[in-house]
Amino acid sequence: MTPFAFELKDTSLPLVTVVLHQADVAILAEELHEKLGDTPNFFDDDPVVIDLAPLRDEAGPLAFADIMAALRAHRMRPALVTGGNAQQMADALQAGLPAAPEPVPAPKPRTVEVEREVIREVVREVPVMVPTLVVDKPLRSGQQAYAKGGDLVVHAAVNAGAEVLADGHVHVYGPLRGKAIAGSRGNTEARIFTTCLEPELIAIAGVYRTMETPLPKEVAGKPAQVRLVDGVLVMTPLKL
Repeated sequence: MTPFAFELKDTSLPLVTVVLHQADVAILAEELHEKLGDTPNFFDDDPVVIDLAPLRDEAGPLAFADIMAALRAHRMRPALVTGGNAQQMADALQAGLPAAPEPVPAPKPRTVEVEREVIREVVREVPVMVPTLVVDKPLRSGQQAYAKGGDLVVHAAVNAGAEVLADGHVHVYGPLRGKAIAGSRGNTEARIFTTCLEPELIAIAGVYRTMETPLPKEVAGKPAQVRLVDGVLVMTPLKL
């Protein structure tokens, strides 16, 4: 029997979103160099989404070719675009950037008329139990663990070059020396916990920090938690 040449699967992968607040490509390139110039392994041809929402009111056209080149210079691969006005989205498509799919809106409650009385149907959300992903072995450089829809617990070291991601919290009961991303789908309440904070990168709900600036001495190499407070990553010691 001849095997299938291909198959189509519906999948959902976490993507980094680059939110553009500046239309001047020279300023964009300069800030990218300042923040990522000393971290050549931060991205590895990773696909990214370009969010144009802050630039919707820009009158002139955006230089998509130059924007994409600036991102590629730091090993990002522009894949999708979102948030722009109609002309910006059309220009982006012309430049090879299709629109990111819009989230499916939740269904509105229906109304039912019974004996001349209008009764609003109450839609109750049934909680879906998502199992926590538990990893018992050390993660080496190049390895990734992703907990879709829930928390991730690692009972071992996350070595430099490895990556742990979760839609919920990230717990690392060992040295955290790689990248740790919690709330990867926008959960601002997610946190990162570790018994030894030595990461290459930490991020929660798209807000990230590299280690160009040394960690505060009260958390560096020590038990700590990371949370998001008013859009800023806050690191505090953990008493174990």
